[in-house]
Amino acid sequence: MNYTVYLSGEIHTDWRDKIKAGVKEHNLPITLVGPVTDHEASDEVGSRILGAEDKPFWKDHKASKINAIRINKLLNNADIVVVRFGEKYKQWNAAFDAGQAVALGKSLIVIHSPEHTHPLKEVDAQALAVTETPEQVVEILLYICQ
Repeated sequence: MNYTVYLSGEIHTDWRDKIKAGVKEHNLPITLVGPVTDHEASDEVGSRILGAEDKPFWKDHKASKINAIRINKLLNNADIVVVRFGEKYKQWNAAFDAGQAVALGKSLIVIHSPEHTHPLKEVDAQALAVTETPEQVVEILLYICQ
């Protein structure tokens, strides 16, 4: 069986690379997809294509809608959604992706440190697995591909 796995969440660490390496190492029948992870490109896409805005709200509004074209398509096509909540920044977009994944009936795997257990309890309650490391995600993927 082949799976499409959407990788959502923080963009400041190498967690995606670790999952990609594990999928490759074990030759798993998995296609990994995700949002644009170049922070500047993602934030500036609306202004770059549709024109500058005086107010930050409208700049962000344009960018988020253009980014949503990709995100919505990939989430809809995913079999599994992995959402990583990082240490430093609030991941509102990641929480939204997790909720959208559950609403779409996707299998949700969450990654976060133990310190975030309480603030993410509602997200964790909807996940089929709550992990602390990308390596644990790879082990889950390896298991389901047997």
